[in-house]
Amino acid sequence: MPLLTRPLMSLLRRPSRPGAAGRPRIAFVITHSETGGAQAHVATLLRALSGRIDAVLLAGGDGPLFDAARALGIDTVRLERLDNSLAPWRAVGALRELVGALRRVRADAVHLHSAKAGALGRLAACWLGIPAIYTVHGFGFKPAAPLPQRLAARVAEWCLAPLTDRLVCVAAAERELARGLPISSARISVIPNGIADTAQLARAAQPLRRIAMVARLARPKRPDLLMQAFAAAGLAECELVIAGDGPQMPALRALAGSLAPARIVLAGNVGDIPALLASSQAFVLASDHEGMPLSVLEAMRAGLPVIASDLPGIREQLDDGRCGLLCPAGDVTALTGALRRLAGDAALRRRLGEAARAHWLGHHGDAAMAEATLAVYRQALPTPGEDAGIAARDPV
Repeated sequence: MPLLTRPLMSLLRRPSRPGAAGRPRIAFVITHSETGGAQAHVATLLRALSGRIDAVLLAGGDGPLFDAARALGIDTVRLERLDNSLAPWRAVGALRELVGALRRVRADAVHLHSAKAGALGRLAACWLGIPAIYTVHGFGFKPAAPLPQRLAARVAEWCLAPLTDRLVCVAAAERELARGLPISSARISVIPNGIADTAQLARAAQPLRRIAMVARLARPKRPDLLMQAFAAAGLAECELVIAGDGPQMPALRALAGSLAPARIVLAGNVGDIPALLASSQAFVLASDHEGMPLSVLEAMRAGLPVIASDLPGIREQLDDGRCGLLCPAGDVTALTGALRRLAGDAALRRRLGEAARAHWLGHHGDAAMAEATLAVYRQALPTPGEDAGIAARDPV
């Protein structure tokens, strides 16, 4: 809790509500329950922390994240007014709804994800006198972001940083951006994204017949650039499958029809991403800016060679290019060359895929992410005795 508000909040804090079996009750709050990287991150955390905390999920919309939480027996609360609208009156209504919901669920701390939930959640937590943990999936004020977005995001994060008990960055590059905010470095942690393993592995050395991209079809993702590069590469025996949905879908369908209608597949939301990746021989993510995208980790886990935009978080994931090919963001010519290079070199696809799988195993499993997150909860909980309520992992 920030220096100015901590003394006041210590007076306002209600007695802690013991969660199930004495575990602390953590409210996960995210703007929307739709399909996306932040939602997949929350779902992974909920699974990995099952039995070790008493979790409750609060989100706008009615997407698959709620289904994942309910399957784990986790309480869910749909926030009717929480959405991505920038209208001030919508934000005020959403804040009032969120304060009421958090009061009802009697959370010991809130763990916030996505920009709007992160902003409103920190205000609500301060009002209620409970700790706020905010996981940044990518700051909005990166240099590659449009200037108006950068300025608005910078001002918002500057004002909200003092209300943040613990700031979690998914990549070291995000922590560097956070150093300019008014928050102590002692309250900033880097916890790389992690995902659970799967038995569905790709055979990257097979002839290149399918290239996959998995992303929400909205900025900062750039499937349009990948489609242009794919068409220019002349890979006549290969198809490009883009999994995901979003506001760009109509424009992308028109672009696919003009570039390579029989070889570019816009698959929409795909229920079994591991199966799609296992059936592919390469993965591409073109983007203007990123934190640490889960789709790249999913491809690495599958043992796929990765082509991706050369951005700080992705560079960390791909071990400075030892696990994939990095291309300058926005460079269609570089993407085209990388596609042709992978298409013509089965040994390179095998080597990069094996390196990607090995690096994922060593750095991006879900267990390590869960343990690091529990440590942040222990630091954030308001009284020394509460950290004892977080269940330890049974010895194997």
